[in-house]
Amino acid sequence: MKSKQSSETLVGAVCLALGALMAWGATSIASEAGYAGVGPNFLPWVVSIALIACGVFLLTQALTGGFRGRDEPEGAERGDWLSFAFISAALLLNALLITRIGFIASCTLAFVIAVRGFHLSQGRSRAPLSAWLKDALVGAAISAPVFWLFTKVLGVSLPGLTSTGWL
Repeated sequence: MKSKQSSETLVGAVCLALGALMAWGATSIASEAGYAGVGPNFLPWVVSIALIACGVFLLTQALTGGFRGRDEPEGAERGDWLSFAFISAALLLNALLITRIGFIASCTLAFVIAVRGFHLSQGRSRAPLSAWLKDALVGAAISAPVFWLFTKVLGVSLPGLTSTGWL
């Protein structure tokens, strides 16, 4: 029981320390108001305050009997490293390829690889070609509207495959 309380106390202390560290960093960000009267330091302050509040709450819970009302952990005893590798590879490939093959293709590929990682974690190691194609279509159906929303509606420049701005 003592080990459980000290690990819970450590979680609360780390959360509190991260909030304090982020608040310290937020003091160095300029505070002049920008769009809609909100300056660039607004969001760091919001996150800092939320982390500090969570840290105080967690420390209070840990020091007054431990975290209450939580379910027993479920799932595997150990992490699934192959699934973790697939999902990590999806994120890294997206970052590597986004400027080379464009936002839509890069995000679609990342989606397909990440979905394979999730399927592996569920014990479904083999997938027919139709499942790969379905995942690619779903990935494209998600990434294309996001690309168009950012580039056409919001005017944010994202890397495209062509110079037309539609792919």
